[in-house]
Amino acid sequence: MRYGYARVSSDTQDYSAQVEALKAAGCERIYSEKASGKSTNGRPELAKLLKALDPGDVMVVTKIDRVARSALDLLHIVRTEIAGRQCFVSLGDSWCDTTNETGRFMLTVMSGIAELERDLIRKRCAAGIARAKAKGKRFGRPTSLAPPNAK
Repeated sequence: MRYGYARVSSDTQDYSAQVEALKAAGCERIYSEKASGKSTNGRPELAKLLKALDPGDVMVVTKIDRVARSALDLLHIVRTEIAGRQCFVSLGDSWCDTTNETGRFMLTVMSGIAELERDLIRKRCAAGIARAKAKGKRFGRPTSLAPPNAK
């Protein structure tokens, strides 16, 4: 069975285009929700979908960022939750298809690249903050609400 998962981040957004694409891709059951992709916590429809999967089933998304915003979350879902019993396909990311060896390899490589990029961004931000602090830049809330020369 092919299961679809559609997600948007806020109540003001609409996931109907995702649902239509998932139906066109042959998904027989579609789980959809309005929740942040920052974490897999607080996403009851995703949890229901993962519990519904049986061996041989396929989880389909329109893009991988609909299921996870971090490489670690994506790999956790694909490697732990889906764990070889089922398959994962992203319609918008042609390389992301774990129904074959190449797709499984590409998912691992692309997740590694995403994680590397995240680490490099974190290091660059830390270096920039250190430079700003060395130049006397103060971070955080002001120590006083009054202007410095007010009496």
